[in-house]
Amino acid sequence: MNLATTLAAEPNENLAHISNVLIYSAMAVYLLAFFAHMAEWLFGSRSKVARTAAALTPGKTAAATAPAVAVQAKGGTATLERPQVVTRSVSGSRDVPDGPGAAAGDEKGDLYGRIAVSLTVLAFLLEFGGVLTRALSVQRAPWGNMYEFSITFSTVAVAVYLVLMALKKNIAWLGLPLVTTVLLDLGLAVTVLYTSSDQLVPALHSYWLWIHVSTAIFCGAVFYVGFVATLLYLFRDSYESKLMRGGQPGKFATSVMERLPSAASLDKFSYRVNAAVFPLWTFTIIAGAIWAGDAWGRYWGWDPKEVWSFITWVAFACYLHARATAGWKGRKAAYLALIAFGCWLFNYYGVNIFVTGKHSYAGV
Repeated sequence: MNLATTLAAEPNENLAHISNVLIYSAMAVYLLAFFAHMAEWLFGSRSKVARTAAALTPGKTAAATAPAVAVQAKGGTATLERPQVVTRSVSGSRDVPDGPGAAAGDEKGDLYGRIAVSLTVLAFLLEFGGVLTRALSVQRAPWGNMYEFSITFSTVAVAVYLVLMALKKNIAWLGLPLVTTVLLDLGLAVTVLYTSSDQLVPALHSYWLWIHVSTAIFCGAVFYVGFVATLLYLFRDSYESKLMRGGQPGKFATSVMERLPSAASLDKFSYRVNAAVFPLWTFTIIAGAIWAGDAWGRYWGWDPKEVWSFITWVAFACYLHARATAGWKGRKAAYLALIAFGCWLFNYYGVNIFVTGKHSYAGV
């Protein structure tokens, strides 16, 4: 190796420093976005959420609560009942309208929501810049250790959220839990998982790094979005069930739960998200096996990372199969989805930190 090649392989400390500054700046802006999301939930009007409670109250039907419409008919006036628009739930469960969102349709709440999304976009750009300069500092993909994987993971997770927002999807409810998780992820990355910018170990010098690891990161980010939807579904479903039984939830629970989409909408969203990304997770495992064949001369060696990747695949496959099987919709399937994401989470943190194997690139 000549001198020029040696110098090119050395990390660029200036770019590495810029990357750190951008990541810390992104954390500061994410914190501001967190407060803006909190303001959206706390100060948005609560007057419009009563429509959901009315729809769930026993003894009141949609026809009884929906406003009437007067129409002209042959010189006279006829009164028709306006049907209430509801979200169609899964077979055998309730038909409940979606809540009005975190802002509850209030102008002040909408203002805080727009501020929160704007700050999230700014923080995303800063974090993306941090990931990019980290890659430029070593002239490689920024996925050589857990620190780099973590900052990229949170960047992709926010990107998924912003793309769905741009597509006019009703996911404003995801903003607060997402920003909270990103702050926790970055806080853990810069304190516990931080590793100085350096070159890859020899086994990672392959174009498969771009293919295998990038798809793994994207799958994890989408699985996370599905996990949040599943978790909120369980809370919302319990809330709706309590109302149907004639119970009276507390004021705080009512304020929060009635702004969320209906349990049926959350259930459908989480299923679609997980189902959409599952084929890509399958490809991720296959790509990893091909890479292992190139790097170590075998496609499968029962390495802990390989085993837990397969366990995660089986768990999500069981969830998707359960959703397609009568009797395993709703809460039962949701518990499987939580277990599946728990497997993915352990595959990342647990296996990388506590288990020794050929994939021990944590750097901590």
